[in-house]
Amino acid sequence: MRDRLIGCWRLLEVTARDAAGRAVPSPYGPQPMGVVRFEADRMMAAVGDGRAPAAGEGRFFASYTGTWTFDGTVLSTRVDAAYPPERIGSDQVRQVRMKGAHIVLTPPPREVDGVLLTLDLEWEKVA
Repeated sequence: MRDRLIGCWRLLEVTARDAAGRAVPSPYGPQPMGVVRFEADRMMAAVGDGRAPAAGEGRFFASYTGTWTFDGTVLSTRVDAAYPPERIGSDQVRQVRMKGAHIVLTPPPREVDGVLLTLDLEWEKVA
């Protein structure tokens, strides 16, 4: 399974659920953008919302890179460069499941604007 991850993937969709399991708007917006590349020992990811912001409005963007391990269900990246920089030195952990030819990465729940969210990021392999 680890070898299936190696390559370049593009973000297709982000779904968000609140603590009760209800669908809620994603912090990535209605047009998420992202790319993740896995090489034998390193990976890099960049994700954000793909919409044009209104004047003075902020946008969501994050990126990180580092060494990675995968046990068949859990992907863990030891971050050595990132934006925002608070991620440097952390372990970014994602649950991984297959959805046909796609992969779905699920980070631990996190609070966004006062709401605890669970996110599923669905990726399609492009190279």
